[in-house]
Amino acid sequence: MMLRVHYSDFTYDYVDTRTLDRLLEGESLRGFYRPSERKWVNVSRDPVRGTGGHYVGPDRRQPNIAA
Repeated sequence: MMLRVHYSDFTYDYVDTRTLDRLLEGESLRGFYRPSERKWVNVSRDPVRGTGGHYVGPDRRQPNIAA
């Protein structure tokens, strides 16, 4: 999937999701367009990938194997 991004130098481009992850690690993005919400995400203000809270509890993705 290609996403529209807005760089810190005020230019725009389209990048794939893997590149978006790499750009989010740096500080070269002002934002990107999130098609599912039909809005631009401001990376300094809005929630982005990997910035969620900390979950305390059982990991439901792992099967519960009781012996």
